[in-house]
Amino acid sequence: MAFEQAPLPFAKDALEAHGMKAETFEYHYGKHHAAYVANLNKLVADKPEYAGKSLEEIITMTAGKADAAGIFNNAAQVWNHTFFWNSLKPGGGGAPTGALAEKINAAFGSYDEFKAAFAAAAATQFGSGWAWLVDDGGTLKITKTANADNPLTKGQKPLLTLDVWEHAYYLDFQNARPGYIGNYLDKLVNWDFVAANLGA
Repeated sequence: MAFEQAPLPFAKDALEAHGMKAETFEYHYGKHHAAYVANLNKLVADKPEYAGKSLEEIITMTAGKADAAGIFNNAAQVWNHTFFWNSLKPGGGGAPTGALAEKINAAFGSYDEFKAAFAAAAATQFGSGWAWLVDDGGTLKITKTANADNPLTKGQKPLLTLDVWEHAYYLDFQNARPGYIGNYLDKLVNWDFVAANLGA
């Protein structure tokens, strides 16, 4: 059965007032993400070893295997983008509350220290990649991955991500990645999604 692109959890213009144009989603979701889904389906179409497998299973099966790099890259990018869309919400951002806030304070000292560390990880990911908040064996950590890689390949549970590929922000922020990162943290983070992932 072919993989399908999950719908955006909000309308394409829902983040217009929060720093991300509808045009960004027309390209990023409508072109880039859709292409990864189409490419993955072509690559696994005649390979029975992938039949009935979830994206997560395909990612872990193909990670680090040179002869399956195309399958890994497309499967991981389908998963990463779906996770990223769910990391966003209109009117999000700012500090979390409740048990999640307590976990962040315990791991990083304060929300402000978390924010600074996450922003630094996103800003210093050279080239294309992702910044993540993960649960690593019960401890919250900030990490970053290059290209299509994600924390699933390291046995970590992803909680939150920010796409720092240039196509994710160029229409809104041109080459100013720090502005994109700050806008995400201040206006867009879906802390409900993070809390749900932490409790899952």
